[in-house]
Amino acid sequence: MYSVGAVVIYKNEGVCKITDTVTKRFRDKNIEYYVLKPIHKENSEIFVPKNNSVLVEKMRKVLSRDEIMKLIKEMPKEGSIWIENSDERKESYRKILERGERTELVKLIKTLYMHKQKQKKSGKKLHIADEKILKDAEHMLYDEFAYVLDIPHNEVVPFISGQLQQ
Repeated sequence: MYSVGAVVIYKNEGVCKITDTVTKRFRDKNIEYYVLKPIHKENSEIFVPKNNSVLVEKMRKVLSRDEIMKLIKEMPKEGSIWIENSDERKESYRKILERGERTELVKLIKTLYMHKQKQKKSGKKLHIADEKILKDAEHMLYDEFAYVLDIPHNEVVPFISGQLQQ
């Protein structure tokens, strides 16, 4: 259970603050909801039914600064998870986004970034589906990093690069 004021990651929305819990009547039932406010979306609210374990499981505790620093230090060790078959790749990568596990997101971002660079060298572009997955994965991970490290979103990649050069 989460409490009002807690900061969580919710699906691909990124960092959200639990601003309230409310009860709403739906089909003759009273349902309790967490009210989430995405940190970087001023006019957005998300209602997550407390009794829906599938949706509540998509709310994850924000990493600590130490956990993020450890994740950054491990980035060079992460290997590629490229899948040649585009349908299999799309499905596999979609599942990684759904799980939101940070080490998998790092592998995914690294894989797609490396493939994007390879495509660029041969005068090609990254497939549009892969580009979307890359953007979604970066948003999920970098939003959390920016929040926890208290840096602007556009400084996350330079911060990571700086840490890896040390």
